[in-house]
Amino acid sequence: MLPTLTAIHDLIAGDAHQLSAKLQAHRKKLFPPEARKTLRRFSSGEAAKLVGINDGYLRQLSLDGKGPQPEIGSNGRRSYSFEDIQALRAFLDEGGKAGRRYQPHRGGNEHLQVISVANFKGGSGKTTTAAHLAQYLVLQGFRVLAIDLDPQASLSALHGYQPEFDIGENETLYGAIRYDDQRRDLRDIIRPTYFPGLDIVPGNIELMEFEHESPKALSEKKSGDALFFARVAKALSSVEDNYDLVVIDCPPQLGFLTLSALCAATAVLITVHPQMLDLMSMCQFLIMTSDLLAVVAKAGGNMEYDWMRYLVTRFEPGDGPQTQMVAFMRSMFGERVLTTPMLKSTAISDAGITKQTLYEVPREQFTRATYDRALESLNAVNREIEDLVRAAWRR
Repeated sequence: MLPTLTAIHDLIAGDAHQLSAKLQAHRKKLFPPEARKTLRRFSSGEAAKLVGINDGYLRQLSLDGKGPQPEIGSNGRRSYSFEDIQALRAFLDEGGKAGRRYQPHRGGNEHLQVISVANFKGGSGKTTTAAHLAQYLVLQGFRVLAIDLDPQASLSALHGYQPEFDIGENETLYGAIRYDDQRRDLRDIIRPTYFPGLDIVPGNIELMEFEHESPKALSEKKSGDALFFARVAKALSSVEDNYDLVVIDCPPQLGFLTLSALCAATAVLITVHPQMLDLMSMCQFLIMTSDLLAVVAKAGGNMEYDWMRYLVTRFEPGDGPQTQMVAFMRSMFGERVLTTPMLKSTAISDAGITKQTLYEVPREQFTRATYDRALESLNAVNREIEDLVRAAWRR
């Protein structure tokens, strides 16, 4: 029973401050002394696989003193930082074979790919999908910008930015898309992550201001000012030369932020958990999205996508009803359902306890079979998305 003499807002505020302080203390314990995340080192085998060369060739390069040199451990094993791996790609491109590219950056005729990951039902694996996709693409050598449009800011927290401590006023995407004279250039808001090649626009509760201000801006209709649905795309135009791909983690609601992200996108990935209630929720999401985007299209919004796909998440192959739901989706949507589902795995959830993704944790931290199964599923999903990107670039 709630205390009768305590106002509910005071009770909630007290709980929020207490929880926030505990989370900050937990982060400092995990990542002392600066409380910043760092990325693990990679074995020579992992490095060679990421770059796309034979491990024996990589060893010969190090013996010849060519390219970035590995760190030799006390056990004689060679390891590379991710900065070394990126430098190795650049080194190989300088003296590589004609037609072979180790840095898969987009060319002048290849447009910036903006992938919006969306659904308005919580628990669909949207943020987990966005985080692993962004990191996978960076590990393949692409230059990636991740945008956290969710006021809950889980994507930011995963990348080492605790929203209430590390993100100040006007330091989210809201700062670049707001309607008043305090609007900032997106280049001043972007932050680096501990993944070289992956930058982030962090989020926090400030993003809700856009939801509150957009109706007012629509009613005022200031001449010469971009409507809400064009503002994310306009902000991105100032940094598009710096990146190959943008991955946007949309909020779990169909508001002005999500619609703006969908209008800025060149591709849409809709996550769905294969349960009847989730499919019913997704049906409502699709109906509402279609109706709203039709209105936006009439007002001049961009509705041309390179691709749209449904991703089945948290899938348990041994669950009969889930298997039936997936078959049901495939019978309706065909190839628009990604071939590989994202498997439910304790490895992914356990990594999340320490605010890490599966790409960050070493294999020996888990039962090998569990880790390998989860990683194989993740890579298969993300490789399929990478193939869609390459097809859009006509590679």
